[in-house]
Amino acid sequence: MSKVNPRKVAMIGCGFVGSASCFALMQSGLFSEMVLIDANQAKAEGEAMDIAHGLPFARPMNIYAGSYDDIADAAIIIVSAGAAQAPGETRLDLAKKNIRIFGFIMPELKKRDIGGVLVIVANPVDVLTYAAIQMSGLPENRVFGTGTVLDSARLKTMIGDYVGVDSRNCHAYVVGEHGNSEIVAWSSAKISGLPLEDYCMLKDLRDYKEQEELIAERVKNSAYEIIERKGATYYGIAMSVKRVCEAVIRDEKTVLPVSHLQHGEYGIKDVAMSTPALVGINGIEGEIPIDLNMDEQERLLASARTLREVLDDAMPKD
Repeated sequence: MSKVNPRKVAMIGCGFVGSASCFALMQSGLFSEMVLIDANQAKAEGEAMDIAHGLPFARPMNIYAGSYDDIADAAIIIVSAGAAQAPGETRLDLAKKNIRIFGFIMPELKKRDIGGVLVIVANPVDVLTYAAIQMSGLPENRVFGTGTVLDSARLKTMIGDYVGVDSRNCHAYVVGEHGNSEIVAWSSAKISGLPLEDYCMLKDLRDYKEQEELIAERVKNSAYEIIERKGATYYGIAMSVKRVCEAVIRDEKTVLPVSHLQHGEYGIKDVAMSTPALVGINGIEGEIPIDLNMDEQERLLASARTLREVLDDAMPKD
């Protein structure tokens, strides 16, 4: 296994999401070296140059366009490469074409004896996380996706707006697929340590059940609404990537709803999907079960079945 440089990150794919994530990481101060890789070398070079021009206002960092030979010692390798989600297209519609793209990327990683953590951002993130685990040759704990980290951030933002509380004090998760079958775990949602339902009653917010339904729909449809208006989403996911990188590099042992391989939790096996997990320097370091009511558990199982069907259809056959 290659010796890891704990201050180095690699980005594979320099589209909107990849470049916005690199910009966020440049400002974070987490890394002193960042390599950008793209099938279009000129694009990677242009993004590296543009981002590097902000360094006088940040911290010293070597930012450059490179090749797969530059990634072996990276502490974190982020994969955002893939076809973009078009208006009216679901994340799962992207599965086959982006698995084909991974068919070119993952063998390149496998050749280089990677020692760091592999973070999948490209969509459909759950399907591609599973594909990366199968194709990369890395231990499964060191391969995970951003999953519903962004969905959960959107959820917290909307809950905070509704109840009038700082979103950082709203503790709630979206679980399952990062997509149409995702589930808001309302039964475990809290404002600070108080159950959301109790807080709403305390503040006389009697329409909270109606608001839960509206918020869940808005969270699920956020990406579609943004894509319809501006063609792509990238700022929210860039901040989610930064948050995941912080958890790994600082070995935070923080709980994030990242997409990872399931081994029977909630009765789900052999798919990658988002449930709360402990994230640290070694990637996925443990499961953190949360309370789900019967309806949420059934919907989580249905989400897993949806993902399994896509995998059965999209994964290459031996």
